[in-house]
Amino acid sequence: MSRIMADNTKDTTAFYDRRREAAANSAPSPTLGELLKYVGDIRKEGSGDETPAHRVLEMSETSNEPRSLPFVLSFNNLTYSVKVRSKMALPAVFGGSTTRLGGGGAPATSMEAVGGERLFSRSKVLLNDISGQARDGEILAVLGASGSGKSTLIDALANRIAKGSLKGTVTLNGEQLESRLLKVISAYVMQDDLLFPMLTVEETLMFAAEFRLPRTLSKSKKKLRVQALIDQLGLRNAAKTVIGDEGHRGVSGGERRRVSIGIDIIHDPIILLLDEPTSGLDSTSAYMVVKVLQRIAQSGSIVIMSIHQPSYRILGLLDRLLFLSRGQTVYSGSPTNLPLYFSDFGHPIPDKENRTEFALDLIRELEGSPGGTKSLVEFNKSWQNLKRSRNSISTGNETPTHGLSLKEAIGASISRGKLVSGAGASNDINPNSLVPTFANPMWMELMVLSKRSFTNSRRMPELFGIRLGAVVVTGFILATMYWNLDNSPKGVQERLGFFAFAMSTTFYTCADALPVFLQERYIFLRETAYNAYRRSSYVLSHSLVAIPALVFLSFAFSAITFWAVGLDGGFSGFVFYFFIILASFWAGSSFVTFLSGVVPHWLLHQP
Repeated sequence: MSRIMADNTKDTTAFYDRRREAAANSAPSPTLGELLKYVGDIRKEGSGDETPAHRVLEMSETSNEPRSLPFVLSFNNLTYSVKVRSKMALPAVFGGSTTRLGGGGAPATSMEAVGGERLFSRSKVLLNDISGQARDGEILAVLGASGSGKSTLIDALANRIAKGSLKGTVTLNGEQLESRLLKVISAYVMQDDLLFPMLTVEETLMFAAEFRLPRTLSKSKKKLRVQALIDQLGLRNAAKTVIGDEGHRGVSGGERRRVSIGIDIIHDPIILLLDEPTSGLDSTSAYMVVKVLQRIAQSGSIVIMSIHQPSYRILGLLDRLLFLSRGQTVYSGSPTNLPLYFSDFGHPIPDKENRTEFALDLIRELEGSPGGTKSLVEFNKSWQNLKRSRNSISTGNETPTHGLSLKEAIGASISRGKLVSGAGASNDINPNSLVPTFANPMWMELMVLSKRSFTNSRRMPELFGIRLGAVVVTGFILATMYWNLDNSPKGVQERLGFFAFAMSTTFYTCADALPVFLQERYIFLRETAYNAYRRSSYVLSHSLVAIPALVFLSFAFSAITFWAVGLDGGFSGFVFYFFIILASFWAGSSFVTFLSGVVPHWLLHQP
């Protein structure tokens, strides 16, 4: 089993023994900050370094000891609805006929007249009283047909839905998860692979380590963490291969997906949420991705993923299943209980048929029937209540957390090597200071972002070549149009026209840089959503990286036009003219960057 651990577990265990003795004597319990401070002191006394030493455990390594300090993520009665507007023509209203809105038949809540039509606002329920549980060491898979609410549930657990519109509770070890703490201890992997195409797999993971791991962790230890993660993800053979895109050959689709997972788990989070990580992959690649997720779960993480239709082999890797149908739970439990569940429902699963395929086909069939899946939803509730009562009688506790609070469990996980970004936590005793909001200071973020942007741009010289060619050709055209102007009043007037053309030229030659940020837009949104770096650091770093290219373009345009047009002033005049062109290029690039930041990508492709 691949696991990243620290070597100081004995000292931490002794601390917990003393902590329980103190609790028995009614002593005040330590705060999370004090707990982290103690862990750091133990590390410093033992090795002179507060950061944990990581090592990779092979899959063959097993232990008969029960895992202590488990995490239990519970979500109860999650309900989420959105307002949908449907149009109805006035003749249908006056005719008194009943019009079905959007196929759901939901009652209208408001009506506004707009140009001969009426707009009805109704509520569409995407999640309807969803409850479930996920534990560390296990994979919880959310299944269902398209539109069943799988991605919405993952977004709800990842706190990507506005709090006011989402009802219900999400708790970890029985305690409410604050938004800031959730960002630190969790990771969210999107369905799309958003990566820089010209960076290698190793470079991509190394830049993620520079962002997410604290500055107190040395460069060598960050490299060791990246190498361990490459082995954990099964990417050793592709470590030196570029990611690639449509125009550059790179890694395969399954390897891209594993890299996408790797950049989000570089800090070894406690909670890992994934939105259809096997989408678009062949069966072998999908199996390898889920196998990697199993290793991550066995290292002490809670893994929750949505999946459309798992194969038989993938089903063997999953620990818990949650079937959804139009936002409602139709099954929740272990894959091994599926045959018994559907047998009790009156639809036994054939022996040689894939259990999940049979379940999804039956759910689709019920969705098309007049009664829908209401009977299956009600049966699931009664079946779960019966199973819950049996478990409470046999074990007495359905969610064993070994009597530890959330703070104690997180602190113990950090001491075992989980949540690497917490290794550099400050000694502040404020419970909210579990780990800093950002792992690194702003100046270090600037350095890493600038290096990444420069490396990716340097490997695509064709982008700069296109801009340089446009500037040279435009400068040559203007030089021939305004060739060697004299000092007459007409020449002065023509110089003014030249300057106007020159300024406008610098703006439109910057337009070809518009797609640059559009390609990075969603990468930026994903990384800043979980505090990988500050937004201001991103803006400043891209401004710094753009300076050398703008200086070269300005010099090329100035050298072509200054003497050809007949501008005066000698060398000092040329320098002044050069800075005017540079300022124009800077303004044009800034304006284009602003447009790419506020204009959605899809608008650029509309006819």
